[in-house]
Amino acid sequence: MSGRPQRETIEIVVNGRPLQAPPGTLQALVDSQSLSAVKVATAVNGHFVAASRRATTLLQPGDRVEIVSPRQGG
Repeated sequence: MSGRPQRETIEIVVNGRPLQAPPGTLQALVDSQSLSAVKVATAVNGHFVAASRRATTLLQPGDRVEIVSPRQGG
């Protein structure tokens, strides 16, 4: 134990906007954005993260997250 208090929030960037979020996983972030029932693609710092890896992908302060949903049209 390092004796340092654990951060209550971290600052990340989601879809180009700064966000204070609790430390946790990418899946927790997707859930907190009310997107868990929607099919979305995710990336952290420019690297695609498959849905199967979101629950084990820990977010760090300063991470840049993209959450996008497919669009139809033409």
